[in-house]
Amino acid sequence: QVQLVESGGGLAQAGGSLRLSCAASGRTFSSYTMGWFRQVPGKDREFVAAISWTGNTYYDNSMKGRFTVSRDNAKKTCYLQMNSLKPEDTAVYYCAARQGSYKGEYGEYDSWGQGTQVTVFS
Repeated sequence: QVQLVESGGGLAQAGGSLRLSCAASGRTFSSYTMGWFRQVPGKDREFVAAISWTGNTYYDNSMKGRFTVSRDNAKKTCYLQMNSLKPEDTAVYYCAARQGSYKGEYGEYDSWGQGTQVTVFS
């Protein structure tokens, strides 16, 4: 497993942008698929985006075109650039990691960060 620490959450106006970062510890970061999920109270954690160890990217349809996931293996960091934010993007955002290929279900990830709150106001 790797240890993950998210940062970059906060307040944003609708239409604005935020960039989340996920810093990982461990020597094999480059072999992990990194995922971003989000959760609001009373609902299941939902998939946002992921980037595989080969660099392939995946998005939930509602985020595609607005969010961009990327990684810097040298810095052991994964990013989620969020543009054109909407109030319904308000949630706690979690970074997650799994060894191997991409999966979209949160149960397939075995390392999680503590989460970072994103609040979008209109």
